[in-house]
Amino acid sequence: MPLDPSLRAIDAHQHFWDLGTTFYYDWLRSDDKQPICKNRLPADLAPLMREAGVARCITVQTQHNVAENVWADSLAHDNDFIAGVVGWVDLQSDDVEAQLIEAKQLGSLVGIRHVVQDEPDDQWLLRENVLRGLAVLERHAVPYDLLLYVKHLPLVPTLAARFPSLKLVINHLAKPEIKLGRLDNWEPHLRAAARFPNVYCKLSGMVTEADWTAWKPADLRPYVQVALDAFSPARCMFGSDWPVCELAASYSQVVDSLIESLGPISPSETEQIFRTTAEGFYGIA
Repeated sequence: MPLDPSLRAIDAHQHFWDLGTTFYYDWLRSDDKQPICKNRLPADLAPLMREAGVARCITVQTQHNVAENVWADSLAHDNDFIAGVVGWVDLQSDDVEAQLIEAKQLGSLVGIRHVVQDEPDDQWLLRENVLRGLAVLERHAVPYDLLLYVKHLPLVPTLAARFPSLKLVINHLAKPEIKLGRLDNWEPHLRAAARFPNVYCKLSGMVTEADWTAWKPADLRPYVQVALDAFSPARCMFGSDWPVCELAASYSQVVDSLIESLGPISPSETEQIFRTTAEGFYGIA
């Protein structure tokens, strides 16, 4: 069942990639990623969004390469439904502020992300040079997307307390072990992070943490309900994680499963989750 178009819903988390560019998407080359190892561009996403009743999207980085900021910005300028770009700068670099200013001048930047989940150092977020980089983001009022595993969640309260003016959003609920049905190693840490008002949560990326071939909305519901209770709709936002979601579900299935997992909520809460939380967090109109 598509969303009501009058809602003007925002997909706060999706990706584009073009295998013909100079970027090397090494993570797409594994055997299990073959179904999505092909170009995924705005022309591919636009009809899926229309079918699901989604009006706009935020496209999120896939590369640790400032050149991708320029490429994604060009897509945003050519496609009005792309509301903003979450890009990348090297938080550890002495030049991070210059990189950030250059990215902001492109015009479409609304946030920064780093693929923390792939860092071999589980304490990467607390490195002194990373903290200096996050301080630059805070000073420039640029939000930061946290791409984490469950094991990294205990670090979030430390960051939130150190940078109270920096808006942080946990991507994909920090990837709980949905396939195993585990909440015990995840829920307490998510709730601890949610106690900080500058921390938000993306209701995204869940189908690929479930059983790809046998998942059902009921598998997702316990995790959605915990996040909703911990953060409230005012700090939760919908994200499809397209095209990664296609490993387990279609775009419309992702939207439908979230609606079902949310259960009965008010029109104002629906509006928050599917539009106004993302607008406020990323500063888009």
